[in-house]
Amino acid sequence: MATSKAVKKAVRKYDEENTVQFNIKLNKNTDSDILEILEAVTNKQGFIKELIRVNMGNLDEYGIFSKFAK
Repeated sequence: MATSKAVKKAVRKYDEENTVQFNIKLNKNTDSDILEILEAVTNKQGFIKELIRVNMGNLDEYGIFSKFAK
């Protein structure tokens, strides 16, 4: 089914107003442990978001947030 120009425009408008996209680059050698886990997960975005949400309270405890925060 072909998507009409109007639908594409509406999706683009929605995305611009409501979403943010972050991209990461992982090294096959040094990040192989992370890649192995992500390759086993069907919903990578949901998995990453849940990891962050579950660990939000612990970020300062381990100094993770302050290490990477602006």
